[in-house]
Amino acid sequence: MANGSKLENNDNTNNISLEGKKIKKIKNKAADNPDQFWSECAKNLVWFKQWDKTVDWNPPFAKWFQGGKINAAHNCLDKHIESEIKNKAAIIWEGENGESTTLTYNQVYCKVNQLANALKKLGIKKGDRVTIYLPMIPELPISMLACARIGAIHSVVFSGFSSQSIADRANDSKSRIIITADGGYRRGKTIPLKDITDDAVKKSPHVEKVIVVRRTNKEIAMGEGDLWFEDIINQESNLCESEWMDSSDPLFILYTSGTTGKPKGVVHGTGGYLTHLYNSAKWVFNFVATDIFFCTADIGWVTGHSYVVYAPLMHGVTEIMYEGAPDFPDQGRYWDIVEKYGATILYTTPTALRAYMRHGDDIPNSFNLSTLRLLGTVGEPINPEVWLWYYNVIGKQNCPIVDTWWQTETGGIMVSMCSGIENIKMKPGSGTFSLPGIEIEIVGEGGEKVESGKKGYLTIKKPWPGMLLSLWNDDERYKKTYWEKAPNRYFAGDFAYVDKDGYIWILGRSDDILKVSGHRLGTIEIESAFVSHQSVAEAAVTSKNDEIKGETIIAFLVLKSGFVSSEQLNREMNEHIRNTIGPIAVAEKIYFVNKLPKTRSGKIMRRLLRSIVNKETIGDITTLEDEASVEEIIHEINQIKKYI
Repeated sequence: MANGSKLENNDNTNNISLEGKKIKKIKNKAADNPDQFWSECAKNLVWFKQWDKTVDWNPPFAKWFQGGKINAAHNCLDKHIESEIKNKAAIIWEGENGESTTLTYNQVYCKVNQLANALKKLGIKKGDRVTIYLPMIPELPISMLACARIGAIHSVVFSGFSSQSIADRANDSKSRIIITADGGYRRGKTIPLKDITDDAVKKSPHVEKVIVVRRTNKEIAMGEGDLWFEDIINQESNLCESEWMDSSDPLFILYTSGTTGKPKGVVHGTGGYLTHLYNSAKWVFNFVATDIFFCTADIGWVTGHSYVVYAPLMHGVTEIMYEGAPDFPDQGRYWDIVEKYGATILYTTPTALRAYMRHGDDIPNSFNLSTLRLLGTVGEPINPEVWLWYYNVIGKQNCPIVDTWWQTETGGIMVSMCSGIENIKMKPGSGTFSLPGIEIEIVGEGGEKVESGKKGYLTIKKPWPGMLLSLWNDDERYKKTYWEKAPNRYFAGDFAYVDKDGYIWILGRSDDILKVSGHRLGTIEIESAFVSHQSVAEAAVTSKNDEIKGETIIAFLVLKSGFVSSEQLNREMNEHIRNTIGPIAVAEKIYFVNKLPKTRSGKIMRRLLRSIVNKETIGDITTLEDEASVEEIIHEINQIKKYI
């Protein structure tokens, strides 16, 4: 097998951690002198001015490479323009409708400079925020890099979100410009992105201009403040000087669902974030000049930011961008792309793999996947049986699997096998070990380290360069969310355990966050959307295990007096959610009940609801206020089938 990695024997007799000597040396160096270690890692980037101090750690706030001056776009593009990479393919793009195009590093560089100049002409300056609401087309990374070039802070909104979601994010960040498209394609349908944006702008007083990319060429209404993307960049020079950014200046805001309703604006800096990305990609993917990297993530999520845009471009590799669904027009779409473009690395989600696995081996076996040298997963823990299918059917037992764990907040990969620097046995379903310089510890309720094999909370003991700076304009929420539950360490909110060999096993979220097809959604946010409907008095949202999506959304609704349940109301509810949050938040099942199970202090017992819908042991209900509510819900699930 490539890099010497081996699949663990079924007898599981190996009791010794088999990390290679090379990675042990690197990890020991990081532990002995973390400042020197991260300083050497940062030297892989291009700096206008070197830093004076590696990290200013004022718990829980970290400022990395203080005094250093840098620019993200410069590190992704300019450093390649004077090399043989200049005319190499940077982005191979394929649309769902079969369109395709290839952009070289020089072409991306020129377009980024043109858009950067256009944004400056519109009055955008360092520190201003720009909201980007685009489908998976090359103009999306171009827009991000143009913002980075002039020091504007980009805020990308997933193109499946509703107008209200855009407005919420644009208002919180006080964005002055929104970049969108006339439409996008999804499962053969045209998504009216400009119409959705227009609705958002009506509720967003800070937005001055809307820049529109022609994607579908459909007739759309262009308002007074609307500009065509192509028109404004064609007027500009393809030379724009990079802004010298402080290392700790914000690069972007990415909103992620929280447990208290309002999405959190995660803020990432520049120098630390880029250092983490460059080195994590180097260790995990071991990029080489001939790689064709296919990360299937949407750029609207952090995986797309980090490992579709910034990390591959910094390394000068060719990346594949795909616009559509993995199963449209058929179940062979990803495999067709791998074969057509000769992808060498595939980085995708367990959700997509479960969907493909469900249709058997014949479809992937009908494609030539022999160019693949490395497989990766991201977004959620992977089931061992899915891991084995991925390894045997897609990788033909020739490709190591890097099963990565990380978060929007961590910026980059934290747990993974490092294909470039270690030789270990792989365990299906385990992320293996933390990356060099990342110190993870599993703790109990009191913050004490738990023994191997015991489930606990995943925490990170020391600051790392890719960590979020804070939450946008909300330092107190940042401290409370990530640092209060486990004093003096970052609390990830995930359950995990370490086995006898030191391998890390991620068990999923410990809070009220749902993972639907790899998308992270807060129960409170969805419940608030249900309650915003005129007929709903109370709502409780939980999830049901699903072999394809990971989890599906189940909603329990208490109606206001004068409203009665019906199939029509059921459809209306999900349409309301579709318009309020987006299609990814639509419930698989809705149950109308008279009461919700609550504690005596008034908190909804979502844990109990989840146990019921998954037919698990209910467990302790001593704090329950009214046991009759549980009996009613069980009866509702067992008896009422018309809403399924």
